[in-house]
Amino acid sequence: MDEVAEARALLRDAGRVAVLTGAGISTASGIGDYRGPQGRWTLDPDAERVSTLSWYLNDPDVRAKAWRFRAESPVYDAQPNDAHRALVGLEQGARLTGLVTQNTDGLHQLAGSNPELVIELHGNSRTWRCERCRATGEMTEMIRRVRAGETDPRCPYDGGIVRATTILFEENLDPANIDAAVAAVEEADVLLVIGTSLTVHPAAGLVPYAHRRGTALIIVNAEPTDYDALAHSVHRSPIVEVIPALLN
Repeated sequence: MDEVAEARALLRDAGRVAVLTGAGISTASGIGDYRGPQGRWTLDPDAERVSTLSWYLNDPDVRAKAWRFRAESPVYDAQPNDAHRALVGLEQGARLTGLVTQNTDGLHQLAGSNPELVIELHGNSRTWRCERCRATGEMTEMIRRVRAGETDPRCPYDGGIVRATTILFEENLDPANIDAAVAAVEEADVLLVIGTSLTVHPAAGLVPYAHRRGTALIIVNAEPTDYDALAHSVHRSPIVEVIPALLN
């Protein structure tokens, strides 16, 4: 039995499955990663400042750069790919304990995944929030303003600084989301890891935690990870090919 067939059988026979996804699942949808060989932070280390809270709040030039990135980002025009869509099938028969994602692009929900099962550790870039009055809205509203010429669009209600509803550096993750991610792993027989380098914690810590609990691990990622040795099977082929092959 080849590795794909073996992993497919493991997933088919599992009563409950948890999923952890990273940027790699969205690259086929035209959204680049951050830490890969061609990642934004790899090619432009200064770009990391736009994701750091103190820089964003205190430096208008950093905010302007952040808004340029958003206005040029393919996220808002991106569509789910075959890998996103294949994961929806895991919800049949209540097999999916949770879809934990490090991504902020919202493509899992657009593919049809139940929002109640999607655990967004780093937030969602499709909405904005005012830092002063906490008002929120659709990010496309702000993107239209930037494309019309505004460099640092402010809250339409009180003029406060506006940001995406994502977790920035210097901020803590939502404890409720961390607890939900841990619970999803605890309830699963198999943890399917897709498109993540497993270098960012606490998400990466779910993998050794699952292994210690005796949960079977399947890792699908273009590059090696520090936890490949713990996995029952590791797959390097394109995610949009491997995930449908494993789940359909």
